[in-house]
Amino acid sequence: MKNKHSRAIPADILEQAQAKIVELTDLLKPYLVTLTTSEKRELSKMGPKSLSFVEKSHGYAHQNPNLVPPYLEMGEFDIDFADARGFWTLYNRIRQLEEGVADTQTTAGSEAYQSALVFYNSAKLAASQGINGAKAVYEELKKRFPQRKGKKVEAK
Repeated sequence: MKNKHSRAIPADILEQAQAKIVELTDLLKPYLVTLTTSEKRELSKMGPKSLSFVEKSHGYAHQNPNLVPPYLEMGEFDIDFADARGFWTLYNRIRQLEEGVADTQTTAGSEAYQSALVFYNSAKLAASQGINGAKAVYEELKKRFPQRKGKKVEAK
């Protein structure tokens, strides 16, 4: 298997990224809303087609105030529309970043695990051949693979 993740991310870059995430979280925290699962289910969802509909409706409402019913608060509509559009762009950028981070973490994790298995099997073989120090390493690493219950292990 070809190793796809061969470029180490410097620790200072990871620290800077973490700091920027904290900064972003702190920046947006006063404006964020928390919903329960049932509240999320009850809300109308706005996708790309709905965003276009809302944008047109918002524009027409401002162009035709005579069509706006008295119970529709245009100030609230303005706030909701502006934030929905602004967060839509922000959300899509965050999703792209999240996808890249997740794919890279998955790749690096998989490759690290595969390397660990190669080493584990080498230590296991070395322990079976009585190579000095190998048994202690193998005994520690084999804890990751406990024996299944119900499976009888023959005594030697």
